[in-house]
Amino acid sequence: MTVQSNPTKPAARPVRIAFIGAGVMGAPMIRNLHKAGLPVVATDARPEAVADLAAEGIAIAADAAQAVEGADFVITMLPDTPNVRAVLFGKGGIGAALKSGTVVVDMSTISASAVREMAEGLAARGVALLDAPVSGGMKGAIAGTLSIMVGGDAAAFDRALPVLEAMGTTIRRVGESGMGQVFKMCNQLMAASHIQAMCEAFSLCRAFDGDLALLREVLMGGAAGSWMLENLGPQVLANDTSAGFRIDLHLKDLRLAGEAAFEKGLPLTGLALATSLYLEARAHGEGGNGNQALFRTIERMTNQER
Repeated sequence: MTVQSNPTKPAARPVRIAFIGAGVMGAPMIRNLHKAGLPVVATDARPEAVADLAAEGIAIAADAAQAVEGADFVITMLPDTPNVRAVLFGKGGIGAALKSGTVVVDMSTISASAVREMAEGLAARGVALLDAPVSGGMKGAIAGTLSIMVGGDAAAFDRALPVLEAMGTTIRRVGESGMGQVFKMCNQLMAASHIQAMCEAFSLCRAFDGDLALLREVLMGGAAGSWMLENLGPQVLANDTSAGFRIDLHLKDLRLAGEAAFEKGLPLTGLALATSLYLEARAHGEGGNGNQALFRTIERMTNQER
């Protein structure tokens, strides 16, 4: 008797990813998806933002609507809540064009309550929304070592995990829709407080003519060691305000945390102080500088300006 072999099963179609937002964080994340061999189409409202990506062989779409045609995953990395809402539900928004079964992964830092509202709107169309804000800064985005905090449906998270693994190393589903944003607010609250503490410590040491480079080295080996001290401390010592993550963006994150705290009636005094210091920095024209530029606020307050 002749045994007939089963016909060869056709290879699965590779997932198609649309990435909307090619800024300081988005561009290196797009590159890492491309390096991982994942079919990604990038777009940004500013054509110049995707010019280098196009030169590297990455597919570019003229706009968000074109980018999401046939997409299995749509990733957004945008400045604030109104930007994400406009892309998904505004005039010409992509929400209505997404096929059922698409997973939208918003990696911006936005309002948790807005995330839940938008997730409900997309779910009615058979589309899942994961909120997946990141930590690790531009260095982490370039290296593909971001920490990614994900809120939303567990099954959608499982589907998206191989995509997220191309951009980060610490990837956790932290709860239902909006909880990723809550975790990110907590991260940004602590980050701002750590920067403030570092700058104040440098100020105190400088007042006694101490060696600030040596101070940093010593503190790194003890309980005061932190990511901020390691990565932004050298820039503070060098009077370097170049932007990785801007004062304006961190202030936006602190605003979101403040709104969430107000919603729950929480008197978070450290958050209020950090927000005031960041507002002082922006009032002195530091908004476009890196968030380590908070050291200039402390220097102004302590009469130690360089």
